[in-house]
Amino acid sequence: MAVRVFHRVRGLREALAPARAMGRPIGLVPTMGALHRGHGSLISCSAEDQRPERGLTVVSIFVNPIQFDDRSDLDAYPQTPDSDLRLCGEAGADFVFAPSAREMYPDGFSTFVDAEGECLTKMCGAARPGHFRGVLTVVSKLFHIAQPTRAYFGEKDAQQLFAIKKMARDLDMDIQVIGRPTVREADGLALSSRNSRLSARERAAARCLVRALGEGRAIIEGNQEASADSAKKSMAAAIEAEALARLDYAEILDADTFGDVTRDTRKALLAVAAYFGETRLIDNMSADVCFREGSDGSR
Repeated sequence: MAVRVFHRVRGLREALAPARAMGRPIGLVPTMGALHRGHGSLISCSAEDQRPERGLTVVSIFVNPIQFDDRSDLDAYPQTPDSDLRLCGEAGADFVFAPSAREMYPDGFSTFVDAEGECLTKMCGAARPGHFRGVLTVVSKLFHIAQPTRAYFGEKDAQQLFAIKKMARDLDMDIQVIGRPTVREADGLALSSRNSRLSARERAAARCLVRALGEGRAIIEGNQEASADSAKKSMAAAIEAEALARLDYAEILDADTFGDVTRDTRKALLAVAAYFGETRLIDNMSADVCFREGSDGSR
């Protein structure tokens, strides 16, 4: 289907106004482009959710400069506008919002959205200073521009999803933030726009991430005498055993609070990040906590 493309805030708002006036729902899928099947699944989910009420799906495509702490990473971020538009149409999007950096951050722009708390200063928050401030600022702007009923994000970026849900809750945004399962390649590697930057050898080495998560989950779910610390060490060792991998972190958190695993934890989030050459990849899995009380040092 043909997708209408908007580059200006005013144009998108005017196009959405009739649907909003009639009470029709609006689904928003924020992306940074270089779209793949994972993005397609989010777009298709939104289109399906809005269809019963004749709603609309908007896909934003914007490489957000303020969430990059490394200019070279921003410059290297892949951009595939033609294939992006094809995928949007095939997946059921109605509108694409593809603004320029100047449109989103005009001269004099100086207002940002940030969040405090240890839950956002660890993992990607520690590795990429200012990253979540940039993410929350751009997502807040997109929420205000499109005024969606629902917004869709992949669970691969678990810490980002947690931060966005927290922002929507804390700021009383009347938006349902929906996380969708990670889409993976046949060998288990999570789909990511960054995968295209890997060499053939690095791509093969990157499979250690999903192996590490699987080992950690097996310990968490299958050994009552184990601990979160032993599972973390196992995940780290699995990544460090790969010569082309440089470990960033291996963490196990309470999936609901992003704090430490405690006696009240029922679902744990296992999260890893590593560099393959200059490319940083992240991944995660959830696990049902099977520790016996007293077996984990955090309890």
